[in-house]
Amino acid sequence: MRVAAIIPALNEQESVAHVIAGVPRDLVNEVVVVDNGSADRTAEVARAAGARVVWEKRQGYGYACAAGVAAVGGDYDVLVFMDGDGSDDGRQMRVLVEPIERDEADLVLGSRVLSPAARGALLAHQRLGNLLTTALVRLLYGQRITDLPPFKAIRHPVLVELGMHEMTYGWTVEMVVKCARHGFRIAEVPVTVRPPRRGRSKVSGTIKGTVLAAYHMLGVTLKVAWRD
Repeated sequence: MRVAAIIPALNEQESVAHVIAGVPRDLVNEVVVVDNGSADRTAEVARAAGARVVWEKRQGYGYACAAGVAAVGGDYDVLVFMDGDGSDDGRQMRVLVEPIERDEADLVLGSRVLSPAARGALLAHQRLGNLLTTALVRLLYGQRITDLPPFKAIRHPVLVELGMHEMTYGWTVEMVVKCARHGFRIAEVPVTVRPPRRGRSKVSGTIKGTVLAAYHMLGVTLKVAWRD
């Protein structure tokens, strides 16, 4: 299978080269960094580290992910998404892709909850948001998951079929609930998180970011259920 790694990045010049270096190049055919309007040298550093850089001026996690998907076109069988802040360990990418290679899953989530070594990386409000949203997903769709992580792998044709619309924090939960709705197979594998995080999180590091993320995740889950 041909695999592409998509890394949304906003002002990550201190970490993005480290992230790219951790991607296993014997597994991944191309690394695409999506500069989501950085005011620093993120794009320049990423290109020097060997990634293809594309730009998405509309800020939002979903916009950046969608721009990465559009950039790779139909050339890849599997897309792996990971954050550009250095918290995801690219060396574990193979663990994400293997269930797809074995034809056991269509979407694989890198769960921080299933890994004892990573649980401390989630702050209390992150754990609460995860708990509420995953409980709602289980109630509405019968799909048991433990985390809504940035580190995940999905079959490219499946992602195209989902018809993604959520362009903010709700991108991951939309992916999960639409896979559940369409009957695609979802698996979780435990992953660790690299401490310490480089810089301040744009989501969990602020009260505003945390509240907005929770609002969008719960809202998207209910919205997709309402359409059903």
